[in-house]
Amino acid sequence: MTKFAFRALPVALLTLTASLARADDIPNNTVRVGEYWVFYHVYADDVTGPYVPSGLGLNVKNVQTPYLAYLRRLSPNFTVELAFGIPPLTKTYGKGPAMVGSVPYNGQEISTARWLAPSLLMDYVFFDDSYKLRPYIGVGLNYVVLYDRTSTPAGNAIAGGPTSVSLSNSIGPAVNVGLNYQITRNWSVIASYSAARVQSQLNAHTGGVDRTSNISFGPQTFVVAAGFSF
Repeated sequence: MTKFAFRALPVALLTLTASLARADDIPNNTVRVGEYWVFYHVYADDVTGPYVPSGLGLNVKNVQTPYLAYLRRLSPNFTVELAFGIPPLTKTYGKGPAMVGSVPYNGQEISTARWLAPSLLMDYVFFDDSYKLRPYIGVGLNYVVLYDRTSTPAGNAIAGGPTSVSLSNSIGPAVNVGLNYQITRNWSVIASYSAARVQSQLNAHTGGVDRTSNISFGPQTFVVAAGFSF
């Protein structure tokens, strides 16, 4: 070993140790709390079944709900993210003719349901840990469970009596893009935009009569949140 190499070795070891210490000093776990704004882009087949006139469609009102997420840092550029919102009450409205017989239809709130919709994503975070502002993109899966499904009085009147409503669960792709700003070692803020494919089959049962529709909800969400890393 040359004298130069002998002298350089301690410096290299010191540099490597400092680098590892800095890497170990970066927290690997993050929890986020914020707000979801959910915008639906609904496409629904016309409701079909006995005694159903043509042209009966459906629409869903946008909602807002608290946002929660857990992230696990795998490397300086890759993170696994589990995100979900407090299940919001989603309202479905009639879309189509003004009246069904003598009963108002268009714009009437006909049913409600709650969504449990976790998304599991793999995020790629641009740049390295020395940057405070870092954009990221993510891809993954979204799973939706629709529960507390209820037909409203207006929905019962349109259907011709008390009605039970079922909506099938959905699994589909999800994508997101966002910006993370690291305020301190432990605290950060983010803003993100995401989209998922959510498709469900509606079945409305009224006194032995079934009416159905296939619905694509097309939810897109905007999130603002604070994160704590540990």
